Amino acid sequence: MTVRFSVLGDGAWGTAIAILLAQNADHHVSLWSRFEANARIIREKRENVFLLPGVPVPDSIQLTTDPTLAVSDVDFIVSAIPTVYLRETLALFHDCIAKRTPIVSLTKGIEMETFRRPSEIIRDVLGCERVMILSGPSHAEEVARGMPTSLVVAGEESQLLEEVQQRFTTDRFRIYTNPDAVGVELAGALKNVIGIAAGISDGLGFGDNAKSALLTRGLVEMIKFGVAYGARASTFTGLAGFGDLITTCISQHGRNRNLGEKLGRGETLCRILADSKKVVEGVGTSRSVHFRSQEFGLELPIMNGVYQVLFEEKPPLIAVRDLMLRPLSSEQIYFEEWPK
Repeated sequence: MTVRFSVLGDGAWGTAIAILLAQNADHHVSLWSRFEANARIIREKRENVFLLPGVPVPDSIQLTTDPTLAVSDVDFIVSAIPTVYLRETLALFHDCIAKRTPIVSLTKGIEMETFRRPSEIIRDVLGCERVMILSGPSHAEEVARGMPTSLVVAGEESQLLEEVQQRFTTDRFRIYTNPDAVGVELAGALKNVIGIAAGISDGLGFGDNAKSALLTRGLVEMIKFGVAYGARASTFTGLAGFGDLITTCISQHGRNRNLGEKLGRGETLCRILADSKKVVEGVGTSRSVHFRSQEFGLELPIMNGVYQVLFEEKPPLIAVRDLMLRPLSSEQIYFEEWPK
């Protein structure tokens, strides 16, 4: 039985997932591009030249820029649209998508103006309730080239989660299920802020000691924020949390870590963003988390320090000094004692 997938968004991650799904002979896969110029290059070259050079796009993947054609008579929709463009782009599909069509969201981030998570934006714009989140440590460059990867899919319908698990899993791509959609989605956004901090550490020339402490205490802050928002603490110790945090903070592929490294070396945020061809989700997330944590009365010194470097022009070395000289305390390890 043929299962029809439509991947919305021809960025590196959307293209990589389309290639992955097309490996199954029972899958019919289409890849939607918002811009005809992008679609034409992929169609002619059968390669996402700028974002995934050297990775063939199978002829079996149908390429389209037509919203109606992209989602007509499909069994699953995969949303790979960056958060900053998500609401505006999904509006193109408002009258095209059946409300019961399952949607798998690959988007990591938080909408700055509303603090809505990607799955909430999807529900707001499309009215669809069967939304799942696929997240975890995953670089498109590696997935597209068949390197082993493990992720987690989260949502409310266990049977639907298991179907996605079966459909996406290959001998190089393993999926786990998790009912904590809020935690999985928040983890995917919050780790980007810590990723910027890790890059700053690298840019300043710090070593392994600093990076290890940063990841550990950064995870504590992620859990604090997540639990305050109704997520499960245990979710942040799994693939969507600590797993993704490790990859983001150590990989040369990481956009957030790379931005932080440039900040640590003295470049300005405006210059870095102007030169970047990719969306760096952690910048907007940092702003959103800063104001939300104040509302919740949460002490998140690492994330607050990142915000100050990004938006208050605080020198990175001063931010590190202030972080290290905060009042001394005991190490919090009992998740159940944290605010809910």
